[in-house]
Amino acid sequence: MRCPICKKEAPGAGNPSRPFCSDRCKMIDLDNWLSERYRISGPADAEDLDPIVLPDFDDEGAKGKRG
Repeated sequence: MRCPICKKEAPGAGNPSRPFCSDRCKMIDLDNWLSERYRISGPADAEDLDPIVLPDFDDEGAKGKRG
């Protein structure tokens, strides 16, 4: 996996900064969001969104059919 900021190889397992290679790149990404360098182009159309499917839970919180 490559770091989305510096494009260096980012370690996977045991990397607390994942998907970044380091805390430095993680903080650069945070700064990009906070200073509004990243932008979402516009509102999504309803047809572009996947429907949200919620699990069916019984009264006791266990997953399963009601009835």
